[in-house]
Amino acid sequence: MPIILLVGLFMLVQALPNDPVTDRVILLPEADGSVGAVIVESDTGTREVNQAYQVASVRESGGISSERTSATAVATRYGDLLAGQPKPQTSYLLYFEPGTDELVPASQATLETLKADAASRPAPEIRVIGHTDTTASPQYNDELSLERAEFVIETLRAFGVRPVSYEATGRGERDLLVPTADGVPEPRNRRVEVSIR
Repeated sequence: MPIILLVGLFMLVQALPNDPVTDRVILLPEADGSVGAVIVESDTGTREVNQAYQVASVRESGGISSERTSATAVATRYGDLLAGQPKPQTSYLLYFEPGTDELVPASQATLETLKADAASRPAPEIRVIGHTDTTASPQYNDELSLERAEFVIETLRAFGVRPVSYEATGRGERDLLVPTADGVPEPRNRRVEVSIR
């Protein structure tokens, strides 16, 4: 998905006196340097923006001009605006001991990273989905998977994270990460998936 920066007239200092810029679109690259494309339309025409740091300026008359800028110029001019963007969504997997809502030792470090990530966001939205393996009854697994999801939410709250919204759901033995027959104790299926945005 392309990242674009839309800037209206009220944010612009540069404008031609007889035909001021009313809108500006700047295509920003993804972290890996890739870009998508944006079609900028006005009453009198269209312009495709498809290169990193390409700028399309729509003038009051409807004309669209295009130019290239640089990462430095964008950071200098729009740094505060860019700093206000939310962090990208992150996802974590936590694994549990059989039949419990107790994390396996290897997931403790992941939980610490997850807590720090959630605490660093001013208004996090957290979604937690609990899962089990197939060793118990479907009803028990539904309950256990929800307990695991709620354990993660309570752990984040105890750490001081106050999400704007959260969702804790249990999927039991549905959506197995590793498909197995009934009664198979598969460690990778005893998990909680956490997404934070």
